[in-house]
Amino acid sequence: MAPSEIDRLIQQLARLPGLGPRSARRTALYLLQRREQSLLPLAEALSRAAERIRPCHVCGNLDDSDPCRICRDRERDLSALCVVEEVGDLWALERSGAFKGHYHVLGGCLSALDGRGPEQLNLDSLWQRARDPAVKEIVLALSATVDGQTTAHYLAERLAGLPVQVTRLGQGVPVGGDLDYLDDGTLLAAFSARRPA
Repeated sequence: MAPSEIDRLIQQLARLPGLGPRSARRTALYLLQRREQSLLPLAEALSRAAERIRPCHVCGNLDDSDPCRICRDRERDLSALCVVEEVGDLWALERSGAFKGHYHVLGGCLSALDGRGPEQLNLDSLWQRARDPAVKEIVLALSATVDGQTTAHYLAERLAGLPVQVTRLGQGVPVGGDLDYLDDGTLLAAFSARRPA
């Protein structure tokens, strides 16, 4: 027996991150009971997004224009380039307002276990962008995982011969963090990155 349209909707929702089968059923029911206010506007937004949103050919960000709004923004600092693993990392940094330069999305990080080497990352355009005389600093904003650290080390080595300063995000004790609950790696990073009081 073929699955019903409701079953198909639940199956598609269950594929989304953070939604299991039970959450997908609740979401489907919510949407179906609010067809005009929620389901139809969501379906239209999804259709338009699938039609119009593409990766920026310059940085890899997702936008409905190419180059993206960030790359086109003349107010941004051309001398600073922030390298991130994924688009979600770029969006997080933008929400914080901490960085006013340009970005470069790698599309992941090096991972021997996942079989992801330098060929699978967006590196060729990074090397080109790093050679731009306007770029003075490249910030490696990669995760504090083993794969993120490996990728940062690889990038730092490859960029070492260029006339550009390569920096990394600070790591260590989070604001409001209790030392007793932190893992050894976080404490080690905090001690390594200590600065004058």
